[in-house]
Amino acid sequence: MGYRLSKIYTRTGDDGSTGLSDGSRIDKDSLRITAIGSIDELNSLLGVICSEDIDDKSRNCLMEIQHRLFDLGGELSMPGHVFLSKESVNNLEQKLDWMNDDLEPLEDFILPGGCKAAAACHVARSVCRRAERDIVSLFRNDAVSTVIPAYLNRLSDLLFVMARYLNKFRQQPDVLWQHGTKE
Repeated sequence: MGYRLSKIYTRTGDDGSTGLSDGSRIDKDSLRITAIGSIDELNSLLGVICSEDIDDKSRNCLMEIQHRLFDLGGELSMPGHVFLSKESVNNLEQKLDWMNDDLEPLEDFILPGGCKAAAACHVARSVCRRAERDIVSLFRNDAVSTVIPAYLNRLSDLLFVMARYLNKFRQQPDVLWQHGTKE
């Protein structure tokens, strides 16, 4: 395969438009580009988590998800193409099950925090939820595979559980919400 990006700047986006993979151009503030941007931000946050001191199984899980997020972004940048399958959602559910099986049942709400990697998972989870909202907005106005919102919904669940899992790995307790406490 030849070089695809021989020159990073093209000046073609200086007018506020950007190119999709199918060659069409759309506004940079369109719902589709907003969704692609949220997916990109989420993927970057997963890279931050991978740079932390985490177990190999979690790192491999996150790296696999990063590849699927690239598939998802590709699907969004090529309207009419489908790259993400229902199997990807099932795969997230399996990962959720193995992580959750190792955790104590959750009896209280928890606050984002704990070790640095767990706190970063909570940030990624909230960005994932935003990406999901962006996809729902796009879905109302344009064709989007129903697998994408399901994948993001499951991924936000996985990131919540992974935060707890990583706290346990680092022997750091979850930060429990203390309802109604006075300052």
